[in-house]
Amino acid sequence: MKTTINEVDGKLLVTLEGELDTAAAVEVEQQLQPLYENEDKDIVFDCEKLDYIASSGLRILLSILKKAKSHGHTVTLKGMNDDIKNVFKMTGFINLFNFE
Repeated sequence: MKTTINEVDGKLLVTLEGELDTAAAVEVEQQLQPLYENEDKDIVFDCEKLDYIASSGLRILLSILKKAKSHGHTVTLKGMNDDIKNVFKMTGFINLFNFE
């Protein structure tokens, strides 16, 4: 699993590549730590190269969303494939996040 964080147009752009499964979740959460400390930027997750997400991955995204909202910011998910979008629909997370 590969993650990158860049600032683009005043937002934090996070690229997720690979499988965000239980085995990868601890490392990914550590790599995404700057997002928990972010107080001044909206966050966009580029999921175009994300192949799979487990419940542990959903938990990470939800934690980041809660933190961002507490500072008045948004979290947007973009480029998500249909399989992953279906996971968000089945869990009800589709109603929590912004999608592009």
